[in-house]
Parts: sequence; C-alpha cells; structure tokens
Amino acid sequence: MGYHRPDRVEDAFQALAQGASVIAGGTDWYPARGDGPVPQNLLDITRLPQFSGINRYDGGWRIGAATSWSAIVNADLPPAFAGLQAAGREVGSVQIQNAGTIGGNLCNASPAADGMPALLTLDANVQLVSAQGTRRLPLAQFVTGVRQTALHKGELLQAIDIPDTWQAPGTGAAFAKLGARKYLVISIAMVATILRLQAGRVADARVAVGACSAVAQRLGGLEKALQGAAPQDFAARVAQAPLTGLAPIADVRGSAEYRLDAVRELVSRALITAAEAADER
Repeated sequence: MGYHRPDRVEDAFQALAQGASVIAGGTDWYPARGDGPVPQNLLDITRLPQFSGINRYDGGWRIGAATSWSAIVNADLPPAFAGLQAAGREVGSVQIQNAGTIGGNLCNASPAADGMPALLTLDANVQLVSAQGTRRLPLAQFVTGVRQTALHKGELLQAIDIPDTWQAPGTGAAFAKLGARKYLVISIAMVATILRLQAGRVADARVAVGACSAVAQRLGGLEKALQGAAPQDFAARVAQAPLTGLAPIADVRGSAEYRLDAVRELVSRALITAAEAADER
C-alpha cells in the first residue's frame, strides 16, 4: 500500500489520477473498511497548503477542509457559529475531534454527519479544486445522497466558505442532538438553528435537520412560520409547521414516527437556546 501525504497540491492531483483513495483524518474511512481489502494507495490531504485553518476574509469566513473539529471548537468565532461549534463537540470523543476534519465529515456524506445541519444554516458553500481549476457549490448541492457527493473525478474539497449573512446584532445559534446515550453516539435526530431577533421577535431564521432524511435538510416551511414569532410562540409554531422534505427511516435507534416527534422537540429547544444567546445590542 502506498501512503501519500504531499505538501503540494500538484502531487495530490497526480496521486488522484493514479486512483488513490482520499483521507483527511481517517476517522470514518478506516472503520468503514471493516475486514475488507485496503486500497493500494492512500492520499492524505492534511499537509496540503490552503486546506487547513480558519481565516477571515472580506465578506465571510473560510474553513479549510482538513481543519480538525478541535480547531473549530476552540476558535474565536462569531455567535452565529455557536451551532457549528456545538456540533463539533458532539463528533465522537476528544481524540476523534483532534483527528477528524470538517471536510471528511462532509465527504463521508453520512445522513447523520454532525456538521451538515449547522453549515446549512450558515448558508455555507464548498470550494472544489482539480487540475482543471476551481469551482464553488452551495453545500446543499454538494451532498447528493447517502455516501454520495457532487465531487468530480480528480477533484478535492479544499475549503468551506461561510458568508457574513449572520453578523447583525440579535443573532443566536444552537445545535441539539438526540441519541441512545449522551456521548459517542450516532444521532437519532439532530437540529441546528440560527435566528435573528428584532424587538424580541424573529426577523429571520434558519432550521436544518440531520439523520431524518438521506441528506440533511433545511425546513423552509418552518422558517417561514417562525417569522415574527416571540420565544413564547416557538413551541406552537413548531408544532403546527410542515416538516416537508424529511423522510426518516426506522432502525434499531428509533422508528420513523419517533424521529419526527423528536425533531419538533429538538427544534423547539434549539430555538429557545438560540434566542437566549441572541444579543440585540
């Protein structure tokens, strides 16, 4: 087996062209192999320039795909990132957070990927690079199904770009996850929310749900229903809003009906947490 850990992106493209399998931490990749054969060549992207780190730019933030969850959790980020940082603290153990990366979480394309809902609420885009150049996609178009992404042959996920959509005062964010136990658990359901309050009422909101459909989903109908709501209205609005787009499965962790019931409760709790965190000064 050849193990490649280049520090030049040109060498990474060459390894890709020769059929190398990409890892960026390997915390999902290695367990998924089980007792199966290991590919002949591995490409570790964690040393590539511009693939790691969290940087501010004019109009937003850039998170390199090989940035660890621990780096994200411990970064000094605006209040809108509180949901993403809370999700990072739920990614396995601290050891997994030290090794696992945000890009690996997305490219693994699990329906229960902890990072997806929070990034969807942040209106994130992905930056994809290849020997032919660079292209950008909204995150909602990048993960296309269970273990499926929009990566073309020869492409790598280089970074996640997050625009300054949520920098205004009165912004709060939260993440809530339900599992069979408190730690080291695959989600039964999870929710990320961001909202902006004006005069104590919702001026704008985003709500995304994971582990209840093949791909994490924004709940547009619920977002509209929350417009103008005060925190004391959240539970009633959530109870009556449509959950269009969700199609949970039934498995050993919970029935489809249970997941849908859990989503409404998680959304209500996350919205209250986000509202409490919002500062309208």
